Amino acid sequence: MAEEVFVSICIPAYKRTDSLKRLLDSILRQTYRLYEVIITDDSPGTEVFDLVSGHPLATAIKYFKNELRLGAAGNWNEGIRRANGEWIKIMHDDDWFSNPAALQVFADAARHSPDSSFFFSNYRDVFLEKNKSRVVRISRMRYKLLQFNPKSLLSENVIGPPSVIFHRNEPEYKYDPKLKWLVDIDFYMRFLQDAKPALIREVLVDVGLGNDQLTRDCLGNPLVEIPEYLYVLNKIGVKSLGNIFVYDAFWRFIRNLQIRSVSEIRDAGYMEHVPAVIRSMIRFQSFWPRSFLKTGFISKCLMGVHFIFQFPKITRG
Repeated sequence: MAEEVFVSICIPAYKRTDSLKRLLDSILRQTYRLYEVIITDDSPGTEVFDLVSGHPLATAIKYFKNELRLGAAGNWNEGIRRANGEWIKIMHDDDWFSNPAALQVFADAARHSPDSSFFFSNYRDVFLEKNKSRVVRISRMRYKLLQFNPKSLLSENVIGPPSVIFHRNEPEYKYDPKLKWLVDIDFYMRFLQDAKPALIREVLVDVGLGNDQLTRDCLGNPLVEIPEYLYVLNKIGVKSLGNIFVYDAFWRFIRNLQIRSVSEIRDAGYMEHVPAVIRSMIRFQSFWPRSFLKTGFISKCLMGVHFIFQFPKITRG
């Protein structure tokens, strides 16, 4: 019954039936039961449908085949659009719940903290090809910084992937389909403009990391990263660079991609206005040998100097 649904587990599926089965098995083991499972299938074939229809969880699953492929962010949004629950638990098909009580912990956090609308948990990265894992926890300093200024996520995504979050079903917040690399950070920043993030310190989600993931095609790819960073900067406003953590994120973005001129930004496909502070950052870095910029301490010092001189211009807008 729709009125009994407290949590919508939204799974954007694409081909990977082995990992999807692992996720569905972990949902089946959950002690908490007031949920529905929404699967939106972007696969060209029937492999996902065939798995779902024969799985023991099938009666709790609402399966939807996308008529046209929506892409990653579009598929995430489609699941949320179809959700009936008060709360959204998005789960990527290569991730899974760490233990049978995980969903109960998320639901209890929501019920016991009625003023909070966005939770995230500690999680475990599982390197599937290497048979290794590591627990990922946010430091107290970064957690306080996140609560004070969510835009600090641009310097480091200390929340993690969408599978570790649990948020109220508020349809006005959607993932931006124009983004691939920064899509989760962009969503978190917008959602947290009106909400304080609340941390669940237990490890509740295992995040599967393999060689076939979309993020591996984005990392260090100037055709993806350059347009996305500047597009996001345009969304959050140049004054956001007045926060040194945000400033450092863009400093490292230029350094890591070795951008030496605005023409390289144009070559990557970004044709919109490039703010003066970004142009200045590119010129300043181009004066220094790359060996200097690759040395962490030197790079931080140079960034700090440049920030001090640019700060008055940034704050004046």
